[in-house]
Amino acid sequence: MLLEVRDLRVEFQTRDGVARAVDGVGYAVDAGETLAVLGESGSGKSVTAQAVMGILDTPPGRITGGRVLFQGRDLLTLKESERRRIRGAAMAMIFQDALSALNPVLTVGDQLGEMFVVHRGMSHRDARARAVELMERVRIPAAAQRVRDYPHQFSGGMRQRIMIAMALALRPALVIADEPTTALDVTVQAQVMDLLAELRREYRMGLILITHDLGVVADVADRIAVMYAGRIVESAPVHDLYRAPAHPYTRGLLDSVPRLDRRGRELNAIKGLPPNPLRVPPGCSFHPRCPMAQDVCRTDEPPLYEVPGGRGSACHFWRECLRG
Repeated sequence: MLLEVRDLRVEFQTRDGVARAVDGVGYAVDAGETLAVLGESGSGKSVTAQAVMGILDTPPGRITGGRVLFQGRDLLTLKESERRRIRGAAMAMIFQDALSALNPVLTVGDQLGEMFVVHRGMSHRDARARAVELMERVRIPAAAQRVRDYPHQFSGGMRQRIMIAMALALRPALVIADEPTTALDVTVQAQVMDLLAELRREYRMGLILITHDLGVVADVADRIAVMYAGRIVESAPVHDLYRAPAHPYTRGLLDSVPRLDRRGRELNAIKGLPPNPLRVPPGCSFHPRCPMAQDVCRTDEPPLYEVPGGRGSACHFWRECLRG
């Protein structure tokens, strides 16, 4: 297994109390596999990724439990100097806001080349040549000329391609893409997702794709982990989950996606809002919004039940949910 996250817990200390942003998350991804992590904003997807990468803002955040096994090593036990050597070289992250993530006062060539200077000891001239190669690989036109341009001179889609090139510069074994298609139109979204899928196959890397958009991952993911209120509430192979979700929250997400075969019909949005992490309700955290909730849901927190087919569901009534 390339990466295995076990019972990860992250808290944030605030003036109003302790917020449990990640509450016992566990998932795994292997080489050449794409895991999509889905959920509404605030469900803990990005915080989990930051903890895995070792870039969590501490304070106010802190990891209070769990293990992050990468190629057999527990990253949470390593010194920061060792984590820095792993970041970029063995595992990398694509951030959702490319304009904020890129340095506005450095050319994209300098930013791409820095990876080779720092990690590979290349000269600046050789690093610039590799930067051009990377830009061509992610299909940026006129790369030899544009390598001297600054981030603001690129469109949103081109900046995202630069972020992908930067993440893949040293051919890491694992890439985490955090909302890589945010603020892009649907055509550019499809191009970026196709590019990620192509590069994953070419480099046989593991890919964790964080998103709130079920439509984006349908054709690229192998498995899906659905997060709600800091927990994994369902995990399944992608086609099984789309065909028959085993958790009411997943069903609600699927029902809220526009479909051609339901043209003219009202979308079934999930009522209410996700819970405040400072005041997560007892029992199942989804029960205030769940149409299937019963008394046991309000008192007993469901474990991640094993569902036939290598699936998991944190719902007391997963059998009824599967039957629709």
